[in-house]
Amino acid sequence: MKVYEYKVKIRLKQDLEYCQLAEKTSYFIDSALTEDNEFLTYHTSRQYKGYVHDLLYPVEETGIYKKDEAYSMRIRLVEDKLAQYLLGKLSFHETKEFQGTGGEIRIIPKKVIQRIYSITPAILKNPRQGYWKGHMSLEEFEKRLKENLIKKYKFFLENDIEESLPLYDLIEFKNKVPVKMPYKNITLLGDKIVLEIASNKQAQELAYLALGVGLLENNSRGFGFVNFKYM
Repeated sequence: MKVYEYKVKIRLKQDLEYCQLAEKTSYFIDSALTEDNEFLTYHTSRQYKGYVHDLLYPVEETGIYKKDEAYSMRIRLVEDKLAQYLLGKLSFHETKEFQGTGGEIRIIPKKVIQRIYSITPAILKNPRQGYWKGHMSLEEFEKRLKENLIKKYKFFLENDIEESLPLYDLIEFKNKVPVKMPYKNITLLGDKIVLEIASNKQAQELAYLALGVGLLENNSRGFGFVNFKYM
């Protein structure tokens, strides 16, 4: 398994507010996928998506991302064909809001990972009950977090894995209240978390996968993107 990191350079064609970023960055990728029949099918399918992305960088402290300014967005991917397709498309792709102006891709080296930590909030979906705190215990949250990553591992690598393995030695929540993330006409509530990864081989495999597909859900919408620190 390889995790690709594609840093796309983008020029804004109009001002955008922070609350618009998740929707507009996702659409930038989605609209490129729909230009090819194979990737249109991939995009509309309900299967796990082999990528996750963050939002625009550098961060604008005012919350207003400015017309004609240059930004970048990182897309992490675990599927070779998808990585090559987006590499050929997004560097010059255009939407109403964005103009691609180039980019660079690398493979994230496989080394011992000490920790992974949220760049965008991790979202645990529960449409009927909303944000998990108040109706789920921390133990149940941790179970969902681990099960989700194991399911992705089995889907993308087509390998079994010991489900009782210790994935991390410590989990830390960086937010005291839910992190609000506007997306289209709703506001999703998530968490900024830090995981101190266990040293066993399978935990390291899962942590490396998380770099490429994100934690929990809505990853192709810009949620659950994590960064990492090597041992």
